[in-house]
Order: sequence, then structure tokens, then C-alpha cells
Amino acid sequence: MSDQGASQNERLLQAAKTDNEELVLEILNGEKEFDINFQDGLGFTALHYAIQRGSTDCLDHLLETEDCDVDLQTRLDASTPLHLAVQVSDSELRLYLVRTLLEAGASQTIRNKFKDTPIDLLSPTKPEDQEVREVLLEEKGQEELFDQGDLVGEDDLADGSGSESD
Repeated sequence: MSDQGASQNERLLQAAKTDNEELVLEILNGEKEFDINFQDGLGFTALHYAIQRGSTDCLDHLLETEDCDVDLQTRLDASTPLHLAVQVSDSELRLYLVRTLLEAGASQTIRNKFKDTPIDLLSPTKPEDQEVREVLLEEKGQEELFDQGDLVGEDDLADGSGSESD
């Protein structure tokens, strides 16, 4: 795909597909308008492509962009970027992508068209899936505690010991 004649949105998708950090920065910092959540015909955004292609150089820049929606679903199979991240074959890269999306606020509860959440896509028997599963479960547990108001804040722990006695 040539950049000539392409819209800023199309150029952004191409940059994420090819891990072209320079082009991503040019678009994000440029004066021409673009839509960070622009979806192509399949419903993929630049974030979907960055995750699917392992474009780590582009990922952080996309996530730092105001209004970047980390939970948009594709038209093809209703996958979110987190659904795609848990399916990356390189286990180290997969772990990085999952952690990065969770830190950006990605939801684990969204189901794809097959009714699977991201954790459902992991094999319970594959050792290489275990660490990602643990990260997802840990984050999910923290979300549930936070939703219930049970988290202890740093201010609640005066000396770090959990006790206020001298």
C-alpha cells in the first residue's frame, strides 16, 4: 500500500501493521486530522493491527493518544485487542501485550462472536499459557475487589506493617 493518496486513517493503519513508529508519530503529532479509533472494513483499528502484528514500537504511542478505545471489537469475529493479544504465538511478546492492554484499561469481560472472553482463548493445559492466565486472573481479582471497595490504599498503611501500634 502506497502512502500517496491514502487518508491519515489509512496511513495510521498501515503504520501499525508494519511497526513504522516514525509514521505513527508523524500522524499523531501532525496537523492533519485523524481518528485514532478508525476501523477498516474488517473493523480493525490501528491498535488491533499493532497487537496482531506485535508492533510494540507503535503500541505505546497509540495507547497514549487521547480517546484511544482499547475495547473496540472487529466486525469479523468481534475480537478486542485483548482477544488478539492472548493469541500471539511468542509467549514473551504475548505477556507484554496483555499486560500493556490491561494497564490501559482493557476489559476482560467482553465476549467475541463465539462467546469467548480473552481468558477463554487460553489453553488450560499449555504451560506457555499459564503465565498469561495468571496475569489475567490477578487483574480480574483486583478489578472485582476495587468494584466492591475492598482495596486498601497506600494511605491506609501508615508504616507498611498493617498496624498502627508503636
